[in-house]
Amino acid sequence: MANAALVIVDVQNDYFADGKFPLQGMEAAAERAQRALEHARSNDVAVFHVRHEIPVEGAPFFEPGTPGAEIHDLVAPAGDEPVVTKHFPNSFRETGLEQQLRDAAVDEVVVVGAQSNMCIDATARAANDLGFTVRVLHDACAAKEQQFDGVDIPADTVHRTFMAALVPTYATVTTTEQFVGD
Repeated sequence: MANAALVIVDVQNDYFADGKFPLQGMEAAAERAQRALEHARSNDVAVFHVRHEIPVEGAPFFEPGTPGAEIHDLVAPAGDEPVVTKHFPNSFRETGLEQQLRDAAVDEVVVVGAQSNMCIDATARAANDLGFTVRVLHDACAAKEQQFDGVDIPADTVHRTFMAALVPTYATVTTTEQFVGD
């Protein structure tokens, strides 16, 4: 494995069943993200946590200072693992994430979290554009159903479509088991 870092994006309480904006399969995705996190920690792979805040009073979710905006206990930061707060889907936009990865001599970014069709997609594409090798653990990501042009699109279809769009140009899309088996 190259000098990799696990980047855990937006595994926050509001995305879970009792949160303000629940995603389909978030619990299972978070459990796999936890497995990837345990593997990273036990193999000296750098870990970066990213949390989204919507800095508007009365935000629909991820309102600063609320329990819903906190990182879920399954993937809670430990020790000196950096936590990057962002306000946009792209984890690199107006944050120090890129510099922190460069300071850690990271050349491969392994991305997990939510939402597949927003922050995972934006972060993976940006990481690639910045010159990092990108791997997305698709089974450690979750999405929400969408609607377009009067058509309801199930969350699983949204997730699979966005994962397919990342391959082969932006990322290698693989599973948690393949990551922990490296």
